[in-house]
Amino acid sequence: MDIFSTLQEEKARLSPSENRIADILLTDFEFAVNASIIGLAERADVSPPTVTRFCRRLGCESFADFKIQLARTAYVGMRYLKPEPKSTDPADVAQDIITKAQNALFLLHRSLDMAAVEQAAERIARAGMIYAFGSGGNSSMIATEFQNRLFRFGLHVTASSDHSMQLMMAAAAKPGDVLIGSSFSGRNAELVRAFTLARESKVPTIALTQSNSPVAKAADVVVAIDLPEGNNIYRPTSTRIAYLAAVDILASLVAYSIQAQATVSLRRIKQQLVTHRDGDDDRQLLGD
Repeated sequence: MDIFSTLQEEKARLSPSENRIADILLTDFEFAVNASIIGLAERADVSPPTVTRFCRRLGCESFADFKIQLARTAYVGMRYLKPEPKSTDPADVAQDIITKAQNALFLLHRSLDMAAVEQAAERIARAGMIYAFGSGGNSSMIATEFQNRLFRFGLHVTASSDHSMQLMMAAAAKPGDVLIGSSFSGRNAELVRAFTLARESKVPTIALTQSNSPVAKAADVVVAIDLPEGNNIYRPTSTRIAYLAAVDILASLVAYSIQAQATVSLRRIKQQLVTHRDGDDDRQLLGD
């Protein structure tokens, strides 16, 4: 049960007395979660039976059950109960987004383990087949971005965001292949399972994830990305900008280590784009 979701659904039907209790929950959660039934009643200027009726309206059996549900709500994160107020002016929003992206890139650059990055790039460059795994909105994008960046160098690479396919691909992988997995939280149990299976078959595994996480512990090589998130729940995570930069760093190092092969493949791709899309304009992107 989510007390606050239920409260939002019921608020229009609450009595004036019950609305005063609701206002305390919304404006002073810390007090509400620690208050006795008498203390909450006095603060809202209502009787204890009114508090009990309020609790039952929200689906709780009693005030004690209500307190348990409130305590569980606290684990969701207080920032979702009191979102960080931010200006909605377009210029301020743009500055906020760009500043956070710049900070993410700066912190990534400062914290990257370059030895791990180099080791990961070397394994990718000599892999017979590259499997890029990720699930969820962010990591599935990173897996696809690995495929997007690496195929153009003439490498054999496929991406998957499906847990069952990941498991089957991990089972089919050979020691000369490599598995790359992305997990922003580091708690993707299915990715841990795929990594474990691959390592049992002596297939190298590379993780882009939080250090010391379950995913990190399951991988051979860890490119650790540990960035703080702000309190603004409405702003997209800037951590994904850091992950994209990490992909670009790895892809560039791979390309430099297989320049002859990469150059041939890149030229063939560019030739087709110039012929069928760009005409005589050679300045357009290698893609779209």
